[in-house]
Amino acid sequence: MFRPRIIPVLLLKDQGLVKSIRFGNHKYIGDPLNAVRIFNEFRADELIFLDIAASENARPISVEFVRKVGEEARMPFAAGGGITSVSHIEEIIKAGAEKVIINSRAAEDPDFVKEAADKFGSTTIVVCIDVRTDPSDSSPGWVMKRAGDPVEFARLMEENGAGEIIIQSMDRDGTMSGYDIELIKAVSSSVSVPVVALGGAGKNQDLVDAYRDGYASGLAAGSLFVYQSTNRGVLINYPDRNEIVFN
Repeated sequence: MFRPRIIPVLLLKDQGLVKSIRFGNHKYIGDPLNAVRIFNEFRADELIFLDIAASENARPISVEFVRKVGEEARMPFAAGGGITSVSHIEEIIKAGAEKVIINSRAAEDPDFVKEAADKFGSTTIVVCIDVRTDPSDSSPGWVMKRAGDPVEFARLMEENGAGEIIIQSMDRDGTMSGYDIELIKAVSSSVSVPVVALGGAGKNQDLVDAYRDGYASGLAAGSLFVYQSTNRGVLINYPDRNEIVFN
Protein backbone atom coordinates (compact mmCIF):
# COMPACT_ATOMS: atom_id res chain seq x y z
CA MET A 1 0.00 0.00 0.00
CA PHE A 2 1.40 3.38 -1.02
CA ARG A 3 2.03 5.80 1.82
CA PRO A 4 2.99 9.41 1.06
CA ARG A 5 6.16 10.74 2.61
CA ILE A 6 5.68 13.09 5.54
CA ILE A 7 8.49 15.63 5.51
CA PRO A 8 9.38 18.28 8.13
CA VAL A 9 10.82 21.43 6.56
CA LEU A 10 13.44 23.21 8.64
CA LEU A 11 14.25 26.81 7.76
CA LEU A 12 17.72 28.11 8.53
CA LYS A 13 18.79 31.67 9.18
CA ASP A 14 22.17 32.58 10.69
CA GLN A 15 22.68 28.89 11.58
CA GLY A 16 19.50 28.90 13.67
CA LEU A 17 16.18 27.17 13.10
CA VAL A 18 13.41 29.68 12.34
CA LYS A 19 9.80 29.66 11.20
CA SER A 20 8.19 32.19 8.90
CA ILE A 21 4.71 33.47 8.15
CA ARG A 22 4.13 34.32 4.47
CA PHE A 23 7.91 34.43 3.96
CA GLY A 24 8.39 37.03 6.72
CA ASN A 25 8.08 37.46 10.51
CA HIS A 26 10.80 34.94 11.23
CA LYS A 27 10.63 33.42 14.70
CA TYR A 28 13.62 31.68 16.25
CA ILE A 29 12.77 28.08 17.09
CA GLY A 30 16.05 26.60 18.28
CA ASP A 31 19.06 24.53 17.28
CA PRO A 32 18.52 22.74 13.95
CA LEU A 33 20.83 19.85 14.83
CA ASN A 34 18.88 19.22 18.01
CA ALA A 35 15.74 19.14 15.85
CA VAL A 36 17.39 16.49 13.67
CA ARG A 37 18.04 14.33 16.73
CA ILE A 38 14.41 14.62 17.79
CA PHE A 39 13.15 13.72 14.33
CA ASN A 40 15.50 10.73 14.42
CA GLU A 41 13.61 9.49 17.46
CA PHE A 42 10.31 10.03 15.67
CA ARG A 43 11.66 8.11 12.67
CA ALA A 44 10.70 10.85 10.22
CA ASP A 45 10.53 9.76 6.58
CA GLU A 46 12.73 12.56 5.30
CA LEU A 47 13.85 16.11 6.14
CA ILE A 48 14.18 19.28 4.08
CA PHE A 49 16.59 22.08 5.00
CA LEU A 50 16.24 25.48 3.35
CA ASP A 51 18.64 28.33 4.12
CA ILE A 52 16.38 31.34 3.61
CA ALA A 53 19.23 33.86 3.96
CA ALA A 54 21.54 32.21 1.44
CA SER A 55 20.36 33.83 -1.79
CA GLU A 56 20.23 37.37 -0.41
CA ASN A 57 23.78 36.92 0.83
CA ALA A 58 24.92 35.46 -2.51
CA ARG A 59 26.11 32.18 -1.03
CA PRO A 60 24.89 28.58 -0.89
CA ILE A 61 23.69 26.75 2.20
CA SER A 62 26.67 25.94 4.41
CA VAL A 63 28.42 22.76 3.32
CA GLU A 64 29.77 22.36 6.84
CA PHE A 65 26.22 22.49 8.21
CA VAL A 66 25.08 19.90 5.67
CA ARG A 67 27.99 17.70 6.75
CA LYS A 68 26.90 17.97 10.40
CA VAL A 69 23.36 17.02 9.45
CA GLY A 70 24.71 14.07 7.49
CA GLU A 71 26.53 12.88 10.60
CA GLU A 72 23.38 13.12 12.73
CA ALA A 73 20.46 12.26 10.47
CA ARG A 74 19.15 8.71 10.27
CA MET A 75 16.83 9.57 7.41
CA PRO A 76 17.35 10.94 3.89
CA PHE A 77 17.44 14.72 3.63
CA ALA A 78 17.41 17.43 1.00
CA ALA A 79 19.22 20.76 1.24
CA GLY A 80 18.67 24.03 -0.56
CA GLY A 81 19.28 27.74 -0.49
CA GLY A 82 21.48 29.87 -2.73
CA ILE A 83 22.48 27.02 -5.03
CA THR A 84 23.64 28.51 -8.32
CA SER A 85 26.33 26.20 -9.68
CA VAL A 86 27.11 22.58 -10.38
CA SER A 87 30.00 22.81 -7.92
CA HIS A 88 27.58 23.82 -5.16
CA ILE A 89 25.50 20.73 -5.87
CA GLU A 90 28.53 18.47 -5.88
CA GLU A 91 29.75 19.80 -2.53
CA ILE A 92 26.34 19.38 -0.90
CA ILE A 93 25.94 15.82 -2.14
CA LYS A 94 29.44 14.91 -0.97
CA ALA A 95 28.56 16.41 2.42
CA GLY A 96 25.71 13.93 2.82
CA ALA A 97 22.51 15.28 1.26
CA GLU A 98 20.55 12.83 -0.89
CA LYS A 99 18.82 15.62 -2.80
CA VAL A 100 19.55 19.22 -3.66
CA ILE A 101 16.80 21.82 -3.94
CA ILE A 102 17.05 24.49 -6.62
CA ASN A 103 14.75 27.50 -6.43
CA SER A 104 15.73 30.95 -7.68
CA ARG A 105 18.34 29.71 -10.15
CA ALA A 106 15.79 27.42 -11.79
CA ALA A 107 13.47 30.36 -12.43
CA GLU A 108 16.29 32.55 -13.71
CA ASP A 109 17.91 29.87 -15.87
CA PRO A 110 15.75 26.78 -16.49
CA ASP A 111 18.57 25.15 -18.46
CA PHE A 112 20.62 24.98 -15.26
CA VAL A 113 18.26 22.26 -14.05
CA LYS A 114 18.97 20.25 -17.19
CA GLU A 115 22.71 20.67 -16.68
CA ALA A 116 22.40 19.54 -13.06
CA ALA A 117 20.14 16.57 -13.85
CA ASP A 118 22.43 15.42 -16.66
CA LYS A 119 25.41 15.44 -14.31
CA PHE A 120 23.92 14.12 -11.07
CA GLY A 121 20.76 12.31 -12.15
CA SER A 122 17.13 13.34 -11.88
CA THR A 123 16.60 11.68 -8.50
CA THR A 124 19.08 14.13 -6.97
CA ILE A 125 17.53 17.32 -8.35
CA VAL A 126 14.46 18.89 -6.76
CA VAL A 127 12.94 22.16 -7.95
CA CYS A 128 11.00 24.29 -5.46
CA ILE A 129 8.39 26.58 -7.00
CA ASP A 130 7.20 29.47 -4.81
CA VAL A 131 3.68 30.52 -5.79
CA ARG A 132 1.29 33.24 -4.75
CA THR A 133 -2.30 33.93 -5.70
CA ASP A 134 -2.59 36.12 -8.79
CA PRO A 135 -4.72 39.12 -7.74
CA SER A 136 -5.58 39.84 -11.38
CA ASP A 137 -7.10 36.39 -11.89
CA SER A 138 -10.30 35.29 -10.17
CA SER A 139 -10.45 31.80 -11.64
CA PRO A 140 -8.49 31.08 -9.18
CA GLY A 141 -5.09 31.71 -10.67
CA TRP A 142 -1.54 31.62 -9.46
CA VAL A 143 1.73 33.24 -10.37
CA MET A 144 5.27 32.30 -9.46
CA LYS A 145 7.29 34.52 -7.13
CA ARG A 146 9.40 35.57 -10.12
CA ALA A 147 6.40 35.76 -12.49
CA GLY A 148 5.13 33.05 -14.78
CA ASP A 149 2.62 30.23 -14.62
CA PRO A 150 3.61 27.57 -12.06
CA VAL A 151 1.92 24.69 -13.90
CA GLU A 152 3.74 25.44 -17.15
CA PHE A 153 6.99 25.92 -15.25
CA ALA A 154 6.55 22.59 -13.45
CA ARG A 155 6.15 20.88 -16.83
CA LEU A 156 9.31 22.58 -18.07
CA MET A 157 11.24 21.50 -14.99
CA GLU A 158 10.15 17.91 -15.55
CA GLU A 159 11.25 18.13 -19.18
CA ASN A 160 14.61 19.50 -18.05
CA GLY A 161 15.15 16.55 -15.75
CA ALA A 162 13.94 17.54 -12.28
CA GLY A 163 13.07 14.37 -10.40
CA GLU A 164 10.73 16.05 -7.94
CA ILE A 165 8.76 19.29 -7.63
CA ILE A 166 8.03 21.12 -4.39
CA ILE A 167 5.06 23.43 -4.83
CA GLN A 168 4.96 26.04 -2.07
CA SER A 169 2.13 28.47 -1.39
CA MET A 170 3.58 31.80 -0.29
CA ASP A 171 0.15 33.02 0.82
CA ARG A 172 -0.30 30.09 3.19
CA ASP A 173 3.25 29.76 4.49
CA GLY A 174 3.15 29.56 8.28
CA THR A 175 -0.59 30.28 8.51
CA MET A 176 -1.56 26.71 9.48
CA SER A 177 -4.78 27.28 7.52
CA GLY A 178 -4.49 24.28 5.20
CA TYR A 179 -2.74 23.64 1.90
CA ASP A 180 -3.84 25.23 -1.36
CA ILE A 181 -5.33 21.99 -2.64
CA GLU A 182 -6.32 23.34 -6.05
CA LEU A 183 -2.78 24.54 -6.68
CA ILE A 184 -1.28 21.21 -5.65
CA LYS A 185 -3.80 19.31 -7.75
CA ALA A 186 -3.14 21.51 -10.80
CA VAL A 187 0.58 20.79 -10.66
CA SER A 188 0.30 17.11 -9.69
CA SER A 189 -2.08 16.49 -12.57
CA SER A 190 0.30 18.11 -15.05
CA VAL A 191 3.53 16.23 -14.33
CA SER A 192 4.52 12.62 -13.81
CA VAL A 193 7.31 13.22 -11.28
CA PRO A 194 6.52 13.28 -7.55
CA VAL A 195 5.03 16.52 -6.26
CA VAL A 196 5.59 17.65 -2.67
CA ALA A 197 3.00 19.95 -1.10
CA LEU A 198 4.27 22.78 1.10
CA GLY A 199 2.69 25.80 2.76
CA GLY A 200 -0.26 25.93 5.14
CA ALA A 201 -0.50 22.57 6.91
CA GLY A 202 -1.87 23.02 10.41
CA LYS A 203 -3.33 19.63 11.30
CA ASN A 204 -3.02 16.01 10.26
CA GLN A 205 -6.18 16.17 8.16
CA ASP A 206 -4.47 18.74 5.95
CA LEU A 207 -1.90 16.09 5.07
CA VAL A 208 -4.65 13.65 4.15
CA ASP A 209 -6.40 16.27 2.01
CA ALA A 210 -3.22 17.11 0.07
CA TYR A 211 -2.73 13.43 -0.68
CA ARG A 212 -6.31 12.42 -1.46
CA ASP A 213 -7.52 15.58 -3.17
CA GLY A 214 -4.28 17.21 -4.33
CA TYR A 215 -2.57 13.98 -5.43
CA ALA A 216 0.67 14.97 -3.68
CA SER A 217 3.11 12.14 -3.07
CA GLY A 218 5.07 14.12 -0.49
CA LEU A 219 3.55 16.13 2.36
CA ALA A 220 5.90 18.78 3.70
CA ALA A 221 5.31 21.24 6.52
CA GLY A 222 7.13 23.50 8.90
CA SER A 223 4.76 24.91 11.51
CA LEU A 224 2.87 21.64 11.93
CA PHE A 225 6.03 19.89 13.09
CA VAL A 226 7.64 22.62 15.22
CA TYR A 227 4.61 24.06 17.01
CA GLN A 228 2.38 22.41 19.59
CA SER A 229 -0.72 23.95 18.02
CA THR A 230 -1.93 27.16 16.37
CA ASN A 231 -0.95 29.03 19.55
CA ARG A 232 2.62 28.53 18.26
CA GLY A 233 4.24 27.20 21.39
CA VAL A 234 7.41 25.45 20.24
CA LEU A 235 7.17 21.66 20.46
CA ILE A 236 8.83 19.52 17.82
CA ASN A 237 6.51 16.68 16.90
CA TYR A 238 5.80 14.13 14.20
CA PRO A 239 2.80 11.84 13.66
CA ASP A 240 2.98 8.17 14.49
CA ARG A 241 2.73 5.93 11.44
CA ASN A 242 -0.63 4.61 12.62
CA GLU A 243 -1.96 8.05 13.50
CA ILE A 244 -2.97 9.09 9.99
CA VAL A 245 -5.11 6.99 7.64
CA PHE A 246 -4.51 7.94 4.01
CA ASN A 247 -6.46 5.22 2.23
